[in-house]
Amino acid sequence: MAAVARLSLNQATIKRATVVEAVEGCARHGIESIGLWREPVADHGLERTAKLVADAGLRVSSLCRGGFLTAVDNRAALDDNRRAIEEAAALRTDTLVMVVGGVAADKDLVGARQRVADAIAELSVFAGEAGVTLALEPMHPVFCADRGVLSTLAQAVDLAEKHESVGVVVDALHVWWDPDLDAQIVRAGEHIASYQVCDWLTPVPADVLLGRGYPGDGNIDLDRLTRHVAATGYSGDVEVEIFNADIWAADFDEVIGEVSRRYHSIVEPAL
Repeated sequence: MAAVARLSLNQATIKRATVVEAVEGCARHGIESIGLWREPVADHGLERTAKLVADAGLRVSSLCRGGFLTAVDNRAALDDNRRAIEEAAALRTDTLVMVVGGVAADKDLVGARQRVADAIAELSVFAGEAGVTLALEPMHPVFCADRGVLSTLAQAVDLAEKHESVGVVVDALHVWWDPDLDAQIVRAGEHIASYQVCDWLTPVPADVLLGRGYPGDGNIDLDRLTRHVAATGYSGDVEVEIFNADIWAADFDEVIGEVSRRYHSIVEPAL
């Protein structure tokens, strides 16, 4: 796929937008792919969303999110993840982003990581039958308590190597700090199911989750990171995913335009 056609707008970047507004915005700006989230898709209707995307000539780069598998009794979560897999298949995407969950109430981090491993082993069979890859997203250690007990790309690859229908997400915000990142990107290789970009802003806001900025506005060497990902042979979509209160409050069309400009000037040359 040509680098110019690989830009995907992750819907979280324009969080207040409806599915219709997000899809129409992408089409208006010539963005050929969109990363969708389950909640707004449910609001619009799964079948209606699939038709909307297809009629606009777009593809769905990923569906977010599955996961949250760390509870001691995670039967409800397993059922919800099976539904998420079915939703991804209905949207014609082969990538379900998995935010695996934080430490459970028992504070047993080792146990939480084992429960994730067990659940992924179980769900991978169902995902494989549906033609969907469970894309494990390692998260910056600051999110270990509440969102992601997989804190490094190495931990995610350890699981992905065991199952054909399991891959990894390389999200710049979550992995850029890792001193072993170069080697782990090489190791991830064919297991990379999604590449997401934004930037790490300082000073870090009170809600760390909202500390993402447009590519080029922060501390991440996105040129170097993108070249390393590209060197593995990854040729899929590149999602721009930004959590930022000011960006969420801005005009959707202006945000999408800025996303496109930043991608073409900062990310695309490294692909």
